Amino acid sequence: MQEQSSILLKIRSIYNSLTKAEKKVADYVLENFDNVIYLSVTELAEKCGCGETTVIRFCRHIGLTGFQDFKLNIAKDIVRPEMNIHENISFEDSIDILVQKITTENITALSNTVKLLSLKELERAVDAIVNANKIEFYGVGASGYTALDAKYKFLRLGLNVDAMLDAHIQAISAVNLGEKDVAVGISFSGSTKDTVETCRLAKKAGAKVICITNYARSPITSVADIVLLTSVKETPLRSGALTSKIAQLHILDILYTSVAIRLKDKAVQSLNKTAKAVLEKLF
Repeated sequence: MQEQSSILLKIRSIYNSLTKAEKKVADYVLENFDNVIYLSVTELAEKCGCGETTVIRFCRHIGLTGFQDFKLNIAKDIVRPEMNIHENISFEDSIDILVQKITTENITALSNTVKLLSLKELERAVDAIVNANKIEFYGVGASGYTALDAKYKFLRLGLNVDAMLDAHIQAISAVNLGEKDVAVGISFSGSTKDTVETCRLAKKAGAKVICITNYARSPITSVADIVLLTSVKETPLRSGALTSKIAQLHILDILYTSVAIRLKDKAVQSLNKTAKAVLEKLF
């Protein structure tokens, strides 16, 4: 309990110096300490009845850089060391138990993601991509490589698609999009500054914005026109874990296949043409 209380001690030590709004955040955190790491900044703000900026100010008031830093420090206090590797394992688990646990978790993530996926939003996303002049995928860190996977798949359908990892290039490209273009932002937390800002620039330029995230109430969903949700329970210390990536890729695979089915003969012709293009590169 002593190790668990470092952030709690900081909050209590500066509690009287907090503003009235910041005290709402402090009160909620003190009463729901173990659950805060699974909330987005938007969700915490709503539960506290305040704005996102108040949550950020509260985090900085206790000496942290922001909300993600706050969650990371809480996770360090409450999460067992082996949970930094994987939430459901123990250092005592044998290899066969590890296989079972990880497989079960990934299957559960896929199953829960499908249950949460809105077919209406999926249909809207398919319509937007099929009718788009250009599609751009945005992501940073692990989500950036998910964006590159998406580019590879949709490129094979003969679509005008791109994905960039550099945040500056993303921003430059986003402002050059138009009303007939689509931007897809991928962020597990929904709070990745670069991805959210790039999506905001794309929307301001007139593009339709689709987001793939784990949090229905997060900064990126307030920007997006279409929201596709995953459902994975992940601590901040496991940021970029494969379970969340598997769920993102599952959403993209569903979206890609749905688009291909809609394109019919055009998709088949493009798949055949692109397959032949790389045929001689294989033994």
